[in-house]
Amino acid sequence: MTLPPLSALYRAATQTRLAAYNRGLLPVTNLAVPVISIGNLTTGGTGKTPLVEWVCRTLARKQRKVCILTRGYGRPNPSSRVVVSDGSSVLTKAGEAGDEPFLLAQNLKGLAAVISDRNRIAAGKWAIDNLGAEVFVLDDGFQHLALARDLNILTIDATNPWGGGKLLPAGTLREPPSGLYRADCVVVTRANQSDELVSLKTEIQRLIGSRPVVTSEMTVSRISRMNSEQPEELVSLPQPAAAFCAVGNPESFFELLRRTGIDPVFTRTLPDHHQYTQADVDSLMQESRKAGAQSIITTAKDAVKLQRRKFELPCYVLNIEISIDEEDKIIQMVDAAAAA
Repeated sequence: MTLPPLSALYRAATQTRLAAYNRGLLPVTNLAVPVISIGNLTTGGTGKTPLVEWVCRTLARKQRKVCILTRGYGRPNPSSRVVVSDGSSVLTKAGEAGDEPFLLAQNLKGLAAVISDRNRIAAGKWAIDNLGAEVFVLDDGFQHLALARDLNILTIDATNPWGGGKLLPAGTLREPPSGLYRADCVVVTRANQSDELVSLKTEIQRLIGSRPVVTSEMTVSRISRMNSEQPEELVSLPQPAAAFCAVGNPESFFELLRRTGIDPVFTRTLPDHHQYTQADVDSLMQESRKAGAQSIITTAKDAVKLQRRKFELPCYVLNIEISIDEEDKIIQMVDAAAAA
């Protein structure tokens, strides 16, 4: 099968870059403390952020001072450094930090610092000197080869493992599946939403050899009311409900709602990392009411960008967490890397 011209150029550039690192032609920096990388082969939507949070909580239980290094996609000034959290307090807003870094800072308040910076090497050195960071979690770091890591965790979404089989820009693959050889372990996400799990694990194991391949799924931790000071856990919400999101894998969100007993009468998908205006919300409300919805629900990642928007319908937030099968395997690898 012939690759589209732009994808063929992308493949050539990717292979050249990887070869340069493999041959030592491009420098690799070692930070003074351990680095655990969590990344993927495709762009967005693999369930990586819940795994980042899970790894940080695992490290924090060992009393380690954890710092997340992230690029912070979707923020207005991508070349700037934003200290989203110092590990104790959230220091900025979602619009400045990026939606995922801000969500991580909120969820990990008191457990991990978060820094959004395109130059993650410089950010890491700063965090060691100024925050006393003892271990880094490199968010979306699989292709960030300039920074050495002590553990390389790769996530693969069971519902779309190979990005449509095409490299960017024709598909969503950042590099060919053969890149799995660099991974120390693979976490297959959304395993419960795939009918091809056995064959997928076989293919991954062929590419990664004897290294661990574990499965996971996303579970609902709670459903809370938007802007509630005390996020309550709900058994149900007013139905029929509408749903909307701006995430990398929107269908996974809608499917999780259905599995939770919420079958949306109307859904709307916006581009990943979309910055909502009041006009966007007003349009959503109009279409949801027209469909007969009594409430509307979105993701926690979207909710951090909607705090100042007004909703005519009651708006709820689906909060999720990752549940990992054979989690002891990953815990052992994380503990060993952090002690390196």
